Amino acid sequence: MAEQDQTLKQTPLHALHVALGARMVPFAGYDMPVQYPAGVLKEHLHTREKAGLFDVSHMGQAFLSGDDPARALERLTPADVAGLNEGRQRYGLLLNERGTIRDDFMFSRLLGESALYLVVNAGTKDGDFAYIAEQLDGIATLEPRPDRALLALQGPAAAAVLARHAPGIDRLSFMKVVRATVAGAPAIVSRSGYTGEDGFEISIDAIHAERVANALLGEPEVLPIGLGARDSLRLEAGLCLYGHDIDETTDPVEANLVWSIAKRRKIAKDFPAAEAIMDRLFHGAPRKRVGIRPDGRAPAREGAEIADKSGRVIGKITSGGFGPSLNAPIAMGYVETAFAGDGTELDLIVRGKPLAARVVPLPFVPHRYRRAL
Repeated sequence: MAEQDQTLKQTPLHALHVALGARMVPFAGYDMPVQYPAGVLKEHLHTREKAGLFDVSHMGQAFLSGDDPARALERLTPADVAGLNEGRQRYGLLLNERGTIRDDFMFSRLLGESALYLVVNAGTKDGDFAYIAEQLDGIATLEPRPDRALLALQGPAAAAVLARHAPGIDRLSFMKVVRATVAGAPAIVSRSGYTGEDGFEISIDAIHAERVANALLGEPEVLPIGLGARDSLRLEAGLCLYGHDIDETTDPVEANLVWSIAKRRKIAKDFPAAEAIMDRLFHGAPRKRVGIRPDGRAPAREGAEIADKSGRVIGKITSGGFGPSLNAPIAMGYVETAFAGDGTELDLIVRGKPLAARVVPLPFVPHRYRRAL
């Protein structure tokens, strides 16, 4: 373990996590907090009720510049990048040449700036950055920014808390982004997150990270939150975890992420493997990502087989666990499309035994984004 620890990277908040008593685990090549002394259950419920602070500095941040970085990026994603207004952020899928998902990511156009600001997943960032740089060589320039930290403040009290350190930031609405000053540090702040709650993501120079984190943790509504609660929150929100619910074996149609393909791009069919993806969109994919509620108390974990009531295997769980807000087990997985309708009765094969379950709509817990103020 000691040798393994030496190879793990650390975020700028590593010393703070240790000082706060976090239990640290390897994750995406980093030594990251999985939980603090309060425990996963309390961290989860506290975020739903007040506010939680997450260290997501392990994720990849970069700027894409050039004559027209938006048009350049559209070579790799079906999202409407060119149509993104200044001060706005959007979710996108990074596709490979087969039309399956290399990664999901966020992109932003800051007010008065030509470069796009990108955030990609931690475990894929090196490959993503190399792929983007290679594919857009000569037409756009990617500048990774490992010198920046990224914090997420999530929960119904997040706006009031952050406004104490960045006056007026509470007037920002969902998926808007702005340069601001947070606790005295220059920052890029977006009203977004991956918990289903109202909240913000705050990008700052690494040298300011610990001071800003301590300022936010000093507020009575805020607890530090580890990877354990981060995962249960995003699962309740029905959001995909890259490498589990989506990867290079899944396409946007079967993943139920068609909404991320812009109407203009569907008409133009000018994104990777557009013909194949549009064919699936109109004629249907053989399988589909769905939400699943086991009838009992036993959770089904990733990899558990899904069977129809005759015992035939029709799919597999990709994320599963206990939903603290629901006080019940929940899961997501892929099933043959004929079994994807809400209310369909299924069996989950756990330790060789069938457990009754049913398909339910996503999300499990309603999103509480502040879409309009």
